[in-house]
Amino acid sequence: MLRQPPTREQLRRALALVEGEVRWREPLAPLTSLQVGGPADVLVIPADVEDVIRVIRGAHVNHIPLMVLGGTNVIIRDKGVRGMVMQLKHLTHIQEEADHLVYAQAGVRLPRLMQFALGRKLSGMEWAAGIPGTVGGGVVMNAGTRLGEMKDVLQAVDFITANGKRKRIEATMLTFLYRKTTLPKGIVVGAWLKLRAAAKATIQSATKQYLQYRKATQPLTLPNAGSVFKNPIGDSAGRLIEAAGLKGLRMGDAEVSTKHANFIVNRGTATADDVLTVVRTVQAGVAKKFGVRLQLEWKVIGER
Repeated sequence: MLRQPPTREQLRRALALVEGEVRWREPLAPLTSLQVGGPADVLVIPADVEDVIRVIRGAHVNHIPLMVLGGTNVIIRDKGVRGMVMQLKHLTHIQEEADHLVYAQAGVRLPRLMQFALGRKLSGMEWAAGIPGTVGGGVVMNAGTRLGEMKDVLQAVDFITANGKRKRIEATMLTFLYRKTTLPKGIVVGAWLKLRAAAKATIQSATKQYLQYRKATQPLTLPNAGSVFKNPIGDSAGRLIEAAGLKGLRMGDAEVSTKHANFIVNRGTATADDVLTVVRTVQAGVAKKFGVRLQLEWKVIGER
């Protein structure tokens, strides 16, 4: 990685062969679920997987920092991101292969994948009901809910290495942790998911029940980035935050949700600094009262 931020000329060289969209100094806040953060030096939206490879190779050869923006569970600092940011919104192909195996590209939204599975009477994705993330993000963070996790259905990953080589990685070669999958350095461009046949009514019932639960217990009507903190072993982050008297804590327009204390919501014009101040205040308050240091579930990126 460069000691100094890359120049416009270095970025142009790295992107010379790219066929997709290239947007300079693009605001990233509208692309994230919490809607905070500064701009990217350059946002690249590849046209297809081959274009992803061109972006990766260009970044690798020119020593340009490159990150993929998923949108959920990500906080971008207010000064933005130096180097290239890539969004995979054009990678939206889904197909059913043999024996209930579904291939979905990384840009497929999880609700769409769930509906695709429902339409073919395939069970296994009910846990994704209401999660606004993508297949790629779901693989990287082992997304999940109380109904299940990505690791439960993941058979293999379609992967581009850091030097631009495409390969298939079997799920048996990966290690899955709580909201994290150990992957080599590179980018997920798709996944093979092993589902199972089930009655459509059964799938719909489970999905409907869980969506009702989410609507009743989570602040889905306000911008948020999902659960803020990992649950400590044998306890709940939300319970600890509420018991510490921090539910409703507000800095600017960033607020600990009054509906679920393990969510921070944007009530209008919150900045990333507002959000991270709330995070630090909550961590300090819970540590002081219970001696527990809450671990962030989000990924915080960008220039300090």
